Amino acid sequence: MNIQRLLRDYKAGRMDLPGLLEKLKALPYEDLGFAKIDTHRTLRKGFPETIFCQGKTTNQILMILKKTSDNQNILLTKAQKNVYRAVKKNYRNARYHEQAHIIVIQREKTKPKKGTILILTAGTSDIPVAEEAVVTAELMGNTVEKFYDVGVAGVHRLFDIKDKIFHANVIIVVAGMEGALASIVGGLASKPVIAVPTSVGYGASFKGIAPLLTMMNCCAEGVAVVNIDNGFGAGYFASLINR
Repeated sequence: MNIQRLLRDYKAGRMDLPGLLEKLKALPYEDLGFAKIDTHRTLRKGFPETIFCQGKTTNQILMILKKTSDNQNILLTKAQKNVYRAVKKNYRNARYHEQAHIIVIQREKTKPKKGTILILTAGTSDIPVAEEAVVTAELMGNTVEKFYDVGVAGVHRLFDIKDKIFHANVIIVVAGMEGALASIVGGLASKPVIAVPTSVGYGASFKGIAPLLTMMNCCAEGVAVVNIDNGFGAGYFASLINR
């Protein structure tokens, strides 16, 4: 639901005053019992509420979607393919980014922002989390460049793209194992670095705890850390910085 659309409909005579008041009663959120849909988030944040699919039933996801505005972009994160198939039946323009486990329903083009967000991964196994950041940042109107598998096990690969590191406006570094790549990039870059620990690694990585602690103890200045496997959070935060 969008306040501007409601007011335009009222002004154009497509909605009477009682109908407008009835719709406004649902603001700033609409209570579905199992979920409270934040209908003001676009006004406050510039981007609508994102649907986190993990732990929700397909019916719950479809009911939430039904209550979202019909003229805003929708992002569904941590979505499995069976959820996408159900969404696609009702939203023909829905697209599934399989590596990122994200469903995108794009209804309007976002005004492009200046500056580039650079996204790096330490290894190939970190790509799904990185792709979540890529899809999020692109939907929010950012130019994204990405280079994968440039971790510290072969650090010379990183130096081949040092010009990209120097010229990016924001950098996202995605790494599992020991998570050392964020420190190296942070030491090279003069721009903000967002570190994303992943759950990739052997037993002593403790499903992402080891890289999380490494990144939080980074001695390079200008490195911020998001939660384990939180590519969406990194892409969103990078977009706010780039904005």
